[in-house]
Amino acid sequence: MSSVPSALAPAAAAAGPAGAASERRTHLIVFVVMAVLLLLAPTVVYPIFMMKVMCFALFACAFNLLIGFGGLLSFGHAMFLGSASYASAHAAKVWGFTPELAILFGTACAAVLGWLAGLLAIRRQGIYFAMITLALAQMVFFFSLQAKFTGGEDGIQAVPRGHLFGLFSLADPLAMYAVVLVVFLGGFAFIYRVIHSPFGQVLKAIRENEQRAISLGYETDRFKLVAFVLSSTLAGLAGATKALVFQLASLTDVHWTMSGEVVLMTLVGGMGTVFGPVVGAAVIVTMQNYLAQLGAWVTIVQGVIFVICVLAFRRGIVGELGAWLRKSL
Repeated sequence: MSSVPSALAPAAAAAGPAGAASERRTHLIVFVVMAVLLLLAPTVVYPIFMMKVMCFALFACAFNLLIGFGGLLSFGHAMFLGSASYASAHAAKVWGFTPELAILFGTACAAVLGWLAGLLAIRRQGIYFAMITLALAQMVFFFSLQAKFTGGEDGIQAVPRGHLFGLFSLADPLAMYAVVLVVFLGGFAFIYRVIHSPFGQVLKAIRENEQRAISLGYETDRFKLVAFVLSSTLAGLAGATKALVFQLASLTDVHWTMSGEVVLMTLVGGMGTVFGPVVGAAVIVTMQNYLAQLGAWVTIVQGVIFVICVLAFRRGIVGELGAWLRKSL
């Protein structure tokens, strides 16, 4: 179908063309501000830290595409981040791929894995869908632990960053930062386009009332599978880029706790919002970085923040801020 019936997009219909145009302008302004801040960040913040924030922000945005706009809760999204990380690291170190090819290879591996996992998972809903993704993620974790090419508990270390397009050395932190910035902004813009397309409107309709969408003639399983593959592909893009940034692919990337962290990032920032996952990722990564001296207590602090957000800020930081601004205006 080339257009989405107004019945499938009640919020957009209620807002009207003027409201939608105003929202787009606001998003564009925020996006430009975010891009400028990220561009200037290396002058005041350690570049490696900011690259980690951007990688996890893209990961959280990919997860938010699935849960925030598709209503599908995955407890195993770490398998896409981790599998792409291993694939990218192996391609760069063993096969001698250039950085761009290594990233593309890792992303493609995550896309294929997402398609296979999606074919199995989308047949179920709710907690059953979540448990299937968790089970598949655990299979990927044990494969990563046992396979010879993954390095077992040591992972793949000393991954060469190489030369971008055979010309620009990514050994320079600022050059690597520029690549990560382009990847993040490109991925973010792509996600924004998806959620504001007719496909995105149908996806939101499925989230709100799947039976109604089916009655209007939409093949909901096909839409959910495409959303799952897109989310896994973008999560893989984040993982493949992260492997080159840290020159390492490890079991941490495929562990179940990584799936929990991306859920936390999305909820803290604001599930179903455009910029919420970016804010949530920045908050969680900053906590992990600056509270590292607390050791295992970092997890407890994260748990306390999660409980506070659920009880007091149910719409997340960005969601609550947006609601406050709408009331004020």
